Amino acid sequence: MTPATHSSLFPAVPDSADAVLEGLDPEQRAVATALHGPVCVLAGAGTGKTRAITHRIAYGVRAGILQPATVLAVTFTNRAAGEMRGRLRQLGATGVQARTFHAAALRQLQYFWPRAVGGALPRIVDRKIQVVAEAAAGCGLRLDRGELRDVTAEIEWAKVTQTVAADYAAAAAKAGREAPRDPAEIARVYDLYEELKRDRGVIDFEDVLLLTVGILQDRPDIAREVRAQYQHFVVDEYQDVSPLQQRLLELWLGERDNICVVGDAGQTIYSFTGATPDYLLDFRTRHPGATVVKLVRDYRSTPQVVRLANGVLGQATGRAADHRLELVSQRPSGPEPRFAEYADEPSEAEGAARAIRGLIASGVPAGEIAVLFRTNAQSETYEQALADAGVPYQLRGAERFFERQEVRQAVHQLRAAARFGGNDALLGEASDLPGLVRAVLSGQGWTPAPPAGSGSAREKWESLAALVHLAEGFAAARPQAALADLVTELDERAAAQHAPTVQGVTLASLHSAKGLEWDAVFLVGVTEGMMPITYARTDEQVEEERRLLYVGVTRAREHLHVSWALSRSPGGRPNRRPSRFLDGLRPGSGSAAGARPGLAGAGGVEYGTAAGGADGIRAAARAERAVPRRTRRTVARCKVCGRTLTDAGEMKLMRCEDCPSEMDEGVYERLRSWREVQARRSGQPAFCVFTDKTLIAIAETVPEDPVELARIPGVGMRKLDRYGADVLAICAGQDRTEAD
Repeated sequence: MTPATHSSLFPAVPDSADAVLEGLDPEQRAVATALHGPVCVLAGAGTGKTRAITHRIAYGVRAGILQPATVLAVTFTNRAAGEMRGRLRQLGATGVQARTFHAAALRQLQYFWPRAVGGALPRIVDRKIQVVAEAAAGCGLRLDRGELRDVTAEIEWAKVTQTVAADYAAAAAKAGREAPRDPAEIARVYDLYEELKRDRGVIDFEDVLLLTVGILQDRPDIAREVRAQYQHFVVDEYQDVSPLQQRLLELWLGERDNICVVGDAGQTIYSFTGATPDYLLDFRTRHPGATVVKLVRDYRSTPQVVRLANGVLGQATGRAADHRLELVSQRPSGPEPRFAEYADEPSEAEGAARAIRGLIASGVPAGEIAVLFRTNAQSETYEQALADAGVPYQLRGAERFFERQEVRQAVHQLRAAARFGGNDALLGEASDLPGLVRAVLSGQGWTPAPPAGSGSAREKWESLAALVHLAEGFAAARPQAALADLVTELDERAAAQHAPTVQGVTLASLHSAKGLEWDAVFLVGVTEGMMPITYARTDEQVEEERRLLYVGVTRAREHLHVSWALSRSPGGRPNRRPSRFLDGLRPGSGSAAGARPGLAGAGGVEYGTAAGGADGIRAAARAERAVPRRTRRTVARCKVCGRTLTDAGEMKLMRCEDCPSEMDEGVYERLRSWREVQARRSGQPAFCVFTDKTLIAIAETVPEDPVELARIPGVGMRKLDRYGADVLAICAGQDRTEAD
């Protein structure tokens, strides 16, 4: 296998320092053996950077050059830190600290606070946004939820860039930030926010870094103690450090230069949070004798995907573009990326759902497919389309694996069984570890074969099956391990939120997809105004949007689908155009003429032929389909206040979320009861029948005929055909809960 892909869930621990280096490519080996002085690793997407730096640490430890307790590896997410700890443990480098910046700083702050300040460390505020809301109210400002989030983000940006309230307005203007409110107002809220925290004796997460920096600057004795403890530093994703994190890193280092940084300026996508690639790009200026290694062998993606990724960055401008890495795929050839253009967004979502169903039918696991979009507001359309197509999905950022009720219960049962030593008498004839786990989890609902359908029972089974799979891998790597050892492993994973994959198509924003990868990726909504986003106005902001698309492309291992829609809604004006970032890369973009690939029907809707439903409903569906485009609504407006609607959920209701509802409560409750029966019969989650917002919209409209029902967003032709008769009967006052 290739160096970056040769791995298993629990590989055997190398038996020597030299064995740690086996399987590394020449550049990865150069990283692993560069153990002295400053080291800068410029690592492109999919080039095995985590593999390189963990093997570097492990080689140094196993060779006796690095003492485990003196090494501090820092990264940006708990998931990345957990993965690093797991890899180091499997390489025999136990005792190395791998933490996020905040976790490392908090640990030091808790230890030194009594000596430096006295007393216990102040409590970290649970919900910062609540304190910001109080500060805004104290300044005489009424902010809605969106404005509160934006103002809170501005305060966070100010703190990580070490900007005090009095300097905020000038600093924001210099950085080209578009403040959500008048900068003077934000400065006042920021100032009062800090005052409220002081009065209550609490701190926030940014304060953890600020206070640690303050103590290390003001107390040379404490700084010496920290530097005596940590003598070797490794920083992952170095292109994402903020000025505050860089300052903390400099204080940890002191006058020494035993630091290894890893990053890719081409993947800088968090500038809005204060991150900057300047520290990565200037590393050799600050450390003239630094060892520099470039990793460009891409083990993740096929040559076709890599060619498109290189093409996206090949048109970039600016400083980061001068240091871009030209990736070279190490994988066999695969399918060409597919480009598709649709009449409207619902058509685009339905097209993606159809293609996903095709991939799953061809053998691609649902868990190895992702739909990536620019903003979270785009999610709802794809949730609906996948639900309509009967495709299971999971939202990135939803409930975490080890927080799920069935997983918590399963781990509790495994822990209880471990207390009895995994006694065979308790668990039948199962004597091996996986057998014990299967025996315990069978009482929780696990079976050798998954249940039919994609409802809650299947979701629970998938979670338990993930635990069984994890146990099998653990036992293969550690044949002598007991059930108690597995429980310890599960506890460590839970602490790091390092969850095994559960089957289901992933829906995620491009920002949240950073660091992940799938066999198939659907990049959707790739239009001007969305990619680059409308509010990206400066050259720097537009180039960051280009890098964001690059990150999306490089998430795909083999299958890549790129799509866009000419209008937002069916019947809307087709005035959108594909993203400028695709110019010269997509078929036909080099000429004005040519057929548009993947163009759907005029209404952008795929009309189903499922059995069921009255002939009159089918006729109404055909009639609705035949309505001339000029008679359709092109702008969605609130039916209460008349405001233009842009949020997908509000468009479904045809009113603002905060405007009064005229919902028929009786109809709504009958619809909910009927939906529960339908979901149970089909073995699917309730939202696969109709989402809550669609039920609300129906109960507010109380349609009297198929045409009225068809006009409600979220119904669609397929659902009209399948459920229309029942829904209209319920709206007419009939009880269809028990209807077939």
